[in-house]
Amino acid sequence: MSDVNHQISKTLVKQYGEGTLFALEDLTGVSFAEETLSKRNTKGRKDLKTWSFFQLEQHLTYKAHAAGSEVMKFDAAYTSQRCPKCGRIRKENRRHMQHEYACDCYGYRSNDDRVGAMNIQVLGTLYISGDTNPRFGPRKTN
Repeated sequence: MSDVNHQISKTLVKQYGEGTLFALEDLTGVSFAEETLSKRNTKGRKDLKTWSFFQLEQHLTYKAHAAGSEVMKFDAAYTSQRCPKCGRIRKENRRHMQHEYACDCYGYRSNDDRVGAMNIQVLGTLYISGDTNPRFGPRKTN
């Protein structure tokens, strides 16, 4: 995995070059439930303990800084519940178990992780547009 993370980070920095903002989901405190793994699945348990996303973030940050780019982590709250087409946030639109997102606007439908990634990109765009603390949340009504 270390070599894969090295190759991915190297390719990203080479592809996008100097001045790029790489927007990542802040995964601080994220863990996976070990109880969902079989007792006999020791490899799965080991993989869980050596989760490589942190390492990918480290490789990407190091290489991005060396190339004159930046890596920012953004709060993932509501990113898998926010429609990338209309901007509406509705928990009911995300079907977590099916990894599906569906909004009644324009009939938009996609993978929930893809929707989350698209919204992380929006947060990055908001940041470079001047919002120093971009985030999503439910709209407040008066």
